[in-house]
Amino acid sequence: MSQTDIALLLADAADEVEIGTAPVQAVIRGGRRRRARRWAVASATALVVAGTTGALAVTGLPGGGPADRQAHVAKPPASAEARHVYEPQRTELARGVYKGKEWHVVVQVWGAPRNKDEAARQFEAMAGLGIQPADAHKPADLIGKISYFATRGWGDYDRPQQVMFNSVEKFERYSGTDLTAAATRLGEGGESSGRLVIGIVAKTARQVTCHWQDGRTAVAERVDGFSADDMGSAIRSIDGFQGANWFVCTAPAGTSYGSAEVTK
Repeated sequence: MSQTDIALLLADAADEVEIGTAPVQAVIRGGRRRRARRWAVASATALVVAGTTGALAVTGLPGGGPADRQAHVAKPPASAEARHVYEPQRTELARGVYKGKEWHVVVQVWGAPRNKDEAARQFEAMAGLGIQPADAHKPADLIGKISYFATRGWGDYDRPQQVMFNSVEKFERYSGTDLTAAATRLGEGGESSGRLVIGIVAKTARQVTCHWQDGRTAVAERVDGFSADDMGSAIRSIDGFQGANWFVCTAPAGTSYGSAEVTK
C-alpha cells in the first residue's frame, strides 16, 4: 500500500470521528486551582488539548482579561473604622436592679491600632468614655494591641467603673475549667460590695457556680439574649472577644463573693 493510499484511509477515518468543543474553561479552572496551591501566577497564555487526530493550540483564552487579573490583586487592608479602633464593639453582659436603679455590665473590645496616628485617636476616644487602658501611659503603648474592658454602670452615673481590663497582642485561649474572676459592688454603697462577680471562662463551659461567704451559691449558665426571668447570673459570648466567654454572678443581700468554679 502506497503512502497516498494510507493518507486517504486516515482521512476517511477522521471524517467519521465527532470531536466536541474542547473543555477549555474547565481545564483552565483546574489549572488555576493547582497553581494557586503552589505560587501566584498571573494567567495562562497557552494550552494544548490533545484530540484523536491531532492537537488544538489555544492562545489568548477567554477568562484571562481584566476581571481574571483582579482576582490576583491583594485586597486593601481594612480601615481603622472596620477594625473598631476608634469605636469599640460593645456587648451587654448582664443587667439588674439595685435600690431601684438599674445596674449593667458591658464588655468593650477595641481593635489594635497599627500606627501612632491610630493609637493617638484611640487613646483620645477611650479618655472620652472615661476608661484607661492597662499599662498604657501614652498612645504609642497601644500600637499592635487589642484592648478590652468590662465595666459596671449604675443608675445615672456617667462614668462606668472599670472592673476587668487589659491590652494584649492576642487573646488568651481558655480551655477546660480555666477561669478568671473579679468581684465588685452592684451600686454605690458598701452594703453591695462583693455582690457582683465578673469573669472569663472557656467557650466550652456551660455552667459556672459562684460560692458566697455564707455558704449559699449562684449558678450562671450559657444563654443568648435577655428575658424577663433573667436574674443577672449568666454566661455569654462577647462580640470581638476571641478564645473565651464571659460570665456574671450576683449574690443576695447580706453576703459577698467567696469563690467560683466551672461545674459543667
